[in-house]
Amino acid sequence: MKKIFFVLLILFVFSNATAQNKFWVSFFDKANVTFEPLAYFDNRTIVQRLEQGISINDSSDFPVNPNYLFRVMEVADSVSVISRWLNGVAVFATPDEIKTISKFSFVKCIEPMTSQLLISSKISNPIFKIDKDKKALLHFQTQRMQGDTFIAHGFDGKGLRIAVFDVGFPGVDKHPAFAHLREGKQIVDTYDFVKQTENVYGGHWHGTATLSCIGGKIELINIGLATGAEFLLARTERTMSERYSEEENWLAAAEWADRLGANIISSSLGYTNRRYFNNQMDGKTSLVARAATIAASKGILVVNSAGNEGGNSWHTIVTPSDADSVLTVGGTGPESDMHIYFSSFGPTSDGRLKPNVCAVAIAVAAKSKRITEVTGTSFSAPLVAGFAACAWQSHRKWSNMDLFNSIEKSSHLYPYFDYAHGFGIPQAGKIISGNKTAEPTFDFVIINNDIKIILREKYSYPETETALGFNSGRNLLQGGR
Repeated sequence: MKKIFFVLLILFVFSNATAQNKFWVSFFDKANVTFEPLAYFDNRTIVQRLEQGISINDSSDFPVNPNYLFRVMEVADSVSVISRWLNGVAVFATPDEIKTISKFSFVKCIEPMTSQLLISSKISNPIFKIDKDKKALLHFQTQRMQGDTFIAHGFDGKGLRIAVFDVGFPGVDKHPAFAHLREGKQIVDTYDFVKQTENVYGGHWHGTATLSCIGGKIELINIGLATGAEFLLARTERTMSERYSEEENWLAAAEWADRLGANIISSSLGYTNRRYFNNQMDGKTSLVARAATIAASKGILVVNSAGNEGGNSWHTIVTPSDADSVLTVGGTGPESDMHIYFSSFGPTSDGRLKPNVCAVAIAVAAKSKRITEVTGTSFSAPLVAGFAACAWQSHRKWSNMDLFNSIEKSSHLYPYFDYAHGFGIPQAGKIISGNKTAEPTFDFVIINNDIKIILREKYSYPETETALGFNSGRNLLQGGR
């Protein structure tokens, strides 16, 4: 096989050969490495994979060849994330150093990694007590998904382990909304991939809010539905800014979560025009989309927000929500029960349905020291992640993709969909009842190059139509191709 190097040095950015930039270096193989899955994986991971028929001895889980790493590290200035899944390493290096690395026989390809600043949005309306209106919204954000049905059947996510990736979790170690998680020792591990420390209780409150929308509780009211689940908390983002390294951190956190037995990854993060073009939202281009796809192949349900780009020039979904096996969640307004203006639209650049489902994008959540009204699909996604944990608890024999498909089928618009709502808002009642398949009432039919919408006969009532003074007919709409 011909060796192809994808090495773009972008020399006009650098004034001389000593300027450093970041690159992703991928290797051809993992020759001569050893791997002991029973020693590496948490027992939960092993059980989950075996139950879903997924190998615990797959080569993608093998470590990167240490000799390859040593050779690269001898040349490059420094390295950051090393990935088993993608069999590569991120390096800081000059163009001359990259030229040297590209000549190593074990190097498959080298990709440039940009490092442009992208300011994160601030979205909050802080309140210090829960008034009547806020209590109504707090109840609605879970009840719109029929959350009380899960509660009535005793499903609260117990037995499931959810990894939450965000920009920080300040106050989670003290806030009353998480007292039940602390008392039940349900936060089983934490790691800050930005500062390389186990303490994640700093940074921005955004992660605190997303966690509360999965499993928080205040004044005996659920903020999210998975109050009985276990959690892995990973800080993968820098406060107030997003750089390419955050995608590396997301990848590293996904491998960490997989090793520790995560069943679900909830991520309210996304990357857009500072790194990519719309036509690259194909689920295959970005580093983070590739990472999310591999995580799903390991039996993990990956839930990600669609993004808040619907009202600006980007308009479409963000990555990794473009990945095929990511459950992408759009946002609705609690008053209109319809697409909220800022929620990103689908489809993907290669024409696939996105978002998959939606949930309210104005919610009540916990901030580091208070309860807050928050706005964004950042909070729609964790609400659905909490729903997913309860749904999986109710059907533990399901694979992650069984769960994915069942959540789609449970949604209130199914079997219909659009590129604003997906299949709609998931409904617990349909999960509990076994998701009896809904039948379409009409079909799209192509006749003589015209597209016709034809009402199915069993839903046609010609005598009633005639009695009401209408012309009877099952052709609802016709348009040219």
